[in-house]
Amino acid sequence: MATARLFRLAALALMLAAGPALSQTAEPDGYRLDDYRAPVPATLKGATVIDAAGLERMIRGGPVLLVDVLPQPPRPDKLPPDTLWHPPARRDIPGSVWLANIGYGALSAEMEAYFHDALAALTLGDLSRPLVFYCETNCWMSWNAARRAVAEGYTAVHWFPGGMQDWTAGNRPTWPNTPLPVK
Repeated sequence: MATARLFRLAALALMLAAGPALSQTAEPDGYRLDDYRAPVPATLKGATVIDAAGLERMIRGGPVLLVDVLPQPPRPDKLPPDTLWHPPARRDIPGSVWLANIGYGALSAEMEAYFHDALAALTLGDLSRPLVFYCETNCWMSWNAARRAVAEGYTAVHWFPGGMQDWTAGNRPTWPNTPLPVK
């Protein structure tokens, strides 16, 4: 009886110890191109990974550009042209800019320009301006966008992988937001 109990405890200890190692997602060499709602890595080369408490400290500490990258749902194809359609409402971390659709792994030339031009305008060309990219929990879109900012030469890139779920879990404030238009 005692041997069986010890065996179960040892097995449980091994499972608990191996669990985090088994759930680790490796940081890829390139952008994530599909299956965007999946476990994300714990790191991003060239960026600082932060949690909700760290983000709160950053916001209190001074100017930071918060960038939500959640895609905006397109107008349904089968909707008659004369039908009024409102995309679903989005609530964000107060002060955020919503750059919709820039987290895909492969961007069109138009969306690459949108990303580049929007960040340049919002940072006034300051490559050292602190940036925080987020989306939802386990969303590769924010990882891709933060990686893209690092590749563009931004030096204070932060990635908040917990996204809106982690932000709102602490009863933190939100505000309604709409995407910055593509020009």
